[in-house]
Amino acid sequence: MPNKIAIIGAGIAGLSAAASLAHRGFAVTVFEKNSSVGGRARIFKEKGFTFDMGPSWYWMPDVMEQFFKRFGEKASDHYELKRLDPSYRVFFGGKNRTDLPATYSDLRDLFESIEPGAALNLDRFLREAEIKYETGMGRFVWKPSLSAREYFKLDILKAAFKLDLLTPVSSHIRKFFKDPRIIQILEFPVLFLGAKPSATPALYTMMNYADMKLGTWYPMGGFNKLPEAMADIAKKYGAKIHLNSPVEGFEIVNGKITCLKAQGRVEEFDFVIGSGDYHHIESELLEKEYQTYSEKYWDKRVMSPSSLLFYIGVNRKVDGLLHHNLFFDESFEVHAETIYQNPSWPEKPQFYVCCPSKTDPEVAPDGMENIFILVPVAPALSSDKKLRDKYLNDILLRIKKETGEDLRPDIIYERSYAHEEFEKDYHSFKGNAYGLANTLGQTAWMKPRMLSRKISNLIYAGQLTVPGPGVPPSIISGQLAADLVSKMTKEQKIKETTTT
Repeated sequence: MPNKIAIIGAGIAGLSAAASLAHRGFAVTVFEKNSSVGGRARIFKEKGFTFDMGPSWYWMPDVMEQFFKRFGEKASDHYELKRLDPSYRVFFGGKNRTDLPATYSDLRDLFESIEPGAALNLDRFLREAEIKYETGMGRFVWKPSLSAREYFKLDILKAAFKLDLLTPVSSHIRKFFKDPRIIQILEFPVLFLGAKPSATPALYTMMNYADMKLGTWYPMGGFNKLPEAMADIAKKYGAKIHLNSPVEGFEIVNGKITCLKAQGRVEEFDFVIGSGDYHHIESELLEKEYQTYSEKYWDKRVMSPSSLLFYIGVNRKVDGLLHHNLFFDESFEVHAETIYQNPSWPEKPQFYVCCPSKTDPEVAPDGMENIFILVPVAPALSSDKKLRDKYLNDILLRIKKETGEDLRPDIIYERSYAHEEFEKDYHSFKGNAYGLANTLGQTAWMKPRMLSRKISNLIYAGQLTVPGPGVPPSIISGQLAADLVSKMTKEQKIKETTTT
């Protein structure tokens, strides 16, 4: 009989683990509390619009391709990818805007037009970023980080010197460029990692390489095409996915989970992978004696931001917006203080607008636009309809100021989403959107560990453990969890054979 594996959560990490283990012959069952797969990468449909609920930047396509390659497949077997050109538009205020071209020669010309000498400096900057990307994504992220000893090897220590782990992103970028517009463009990808550029290691300028060399892509039909494809592969190899099935608890004997309870059913499993919210699984599903980390530990974690999101359907086409749009028309330093130093609702936040109907006619009715707005905000805040309405109105006025387009009279669908919904839908710790911030003190073995210290067959995956937040890291996290199960199963069989 194959070992039976339970996976909590059908998000990106959970589906990655499910597909990997099912492909290796394990009997896999996934328990998902929501009505569809994808976790934060779910979709919903209203009035002819199809809204991606979370991730919208398809970066690091090589990681996705590596995932499909494990099963002898390609991303193109499941969905059509389009590279966006321009990649995105940046609004700097005063109707001053810049489009980032996909072609590198055009990007060099753009940088040179903003700051003399910037083209050559961009070459140097991205050469270093490429080394960081190849080293970081090639060696560092594929370690389960159960011990610091995994990194104390000569080749890895040599590679670490190239990663600028002790230099912040902000300082590293300023060694090459002076113009504030270029600095803003290069610093923005780091915001997805959950910390200010001044608190994020320069290792993560590898995100600039992913952005400017590997490109910004879009899966036709929406980002949810990725988790749908992952679920299809898992089911192809026999995995079962139970939707609307929140896990209620475990039966634990001698420090080992023997049974899992969900929807009134009790089933036996050999291993459990917790790819739901790490804190929720520990604090709500495990008794205190089986928890690896205390509440005091969790309260000291530096969390990534949460988000105030708006999903909007507009009954006409909108000029002035591209597929991806960044509104940097207000001070990031002032906004960042309300996220990281003094957690509170910002007065004039920077924000992001996605308009996928510019690329994909499937996501909106003919002649209409699908618009998604994201405002980064501090975790652990609360909001009501009045506050959310105020933010939406202020944002729409700023869009009008920068583009000349007043969307307010033409909105036919509107939905907001913030901390309360993140907590309700994902048990998200403090209502965070992206997991732990990628600070130096929360990197590799200093993140919550994948393997429980108290329960021998409980393994964690997802954005609160290694490698960290984001879709590509979550794919890798699920594969690392699957590798641990395979390794532990093999060791267990060797032990049993030796004993007999």
